[in-house]
Amino acid sequence: MFGIVRPCRHRLGEGLTTQWMAHLCGLCLALRRDHGQFARVVTNYDGLLISVLTEAQAEPAPGARRTAGPCPLRGMRTQSVAQGGGARLAAAVSLVLASAKVRDHVADGDGLLARRPVALAARRVAAGWGRAGERGGSAVGFDTAVLVDAVDRQVGIEALAGPGTPLLTVTEPTETATAAAFAHTAVLAGRPGNAVPLAEVGRLFGRLAHLLDAVEDQPADAAAGAWNPLTATGTSRAEARRLADDALRGIRLALRDAEFTDGRLAHLLLAHELRRSVDRAFGTTSCGHAPEAAFGPPQGPYAPQGPGTPYDPHHPYQGGGHPFGGGPQPPAKRGFWAGCAAAIGLCCTCRLCCADEFEGPWSRRKREGWCSGCGDCDCSCCEACSCCEACSCCECCACDC
Repeated sequence: MFGIVRPCRHRLGEGLTTQWMAHLCGLCLALRRDHGQFARVVTNYDGLLISVLTEAQAEPAPGARRTAGPCPLRGMRTQSVAQGGGARLAAAVSLVLASAKVRDHVADGDGLLARRPVALAARRVAAGWGRAGERGGSAVGFDTAVLVDAVDRQVGIEALAGPGTPLLTVTEPTETATAAAFAHTAVLAGRPGNAVPLAEVGRLFGRLAHLLDAVEDQPADAAAGAWNPLTATGTSRAEARRLADDALRGIRLALRDAEFTDGRLAHLLLAHELRRSVDRAFGTTSCGHAPEAAFGPPQGPYAPQGPGTPYDPHHPYQGGGHPFGGGPQPPAKRGFWAGCAAAIGLCCTCRLCCADEFEGPWSRRKREGWCSGCGDCDCSCCEACSCCEACSCCECCACDC
């Protein structure tokens, strides 16, 4: 899974979490239905925004949802999923952009793609995805040529970019592609008047996606000697943050100009969660779900031990857990293949994320579920609405954020 808008479920609330999952699973199943099982690997968090925007503008209609069967990635639970033009458009756009991403990695010779046989196979997969995306776009009246053209122009722009090149020159192809995709949701929903403001939302969202990708990848790109927009153009992180904040403001203003039947989920994702994505990329806020390495010293069994550390009888390096500590012995570790099987089971049943506690697949030590720290996040109504100018709590927080 990739994408910049990754909301925490506790901030969505039960109702909007169900809606969000409906669009995420709807995108995945649309990829499988229209383009084959393997196409599901391009399911991404940002692509579902297209499905969300389409449904937010449309009048409620029978057949817009269906009940999907049990899935391992949902802990073998059934799920109401979105279907129709929005999900199919999201699938087509995801395929075309994933095709471009694979070709870009092949051109850069990243990882295994530096090997000729692997690169050849990847090119064939990318070409197939590109054709499938074109067919899927045509089925819902969307010409994916604008996406392909943007990708082709991106290569030339990056080749010519250097110190002093405006960063927005580099992000323009991405902006153009996402603007076209977002605007077409208005056509699918039967609200042509929304095309202009949603094109602006898409343009600025594309800018943010490009900016945040550059910010997050800059250290790794520097270590690998890979091309990075910020480094190539000499743009500082402070300037990148200014551009990101301007894009956030522009998105909120453009959303106000669009008419929605039920825009709560779209507003939460594009006004609130997108701001959190920017903060996360620039390292300015934290969340109870965040990886420990990003937001502070490790806690629990792997916390540094020193003077004043509270005694924990189950800690591997304190009395009870150590083989010579006189307490209960730690469970025997699993072998490599047995641990792999256990890890697959944890992923497929969603215990890694949803369980309060689970057993480590190899170490067999107790671990907290990734989402067990929901209560650590401060998501009060006032904090959630701080990004909306002149909107009352009732207007903004009807979405249970």
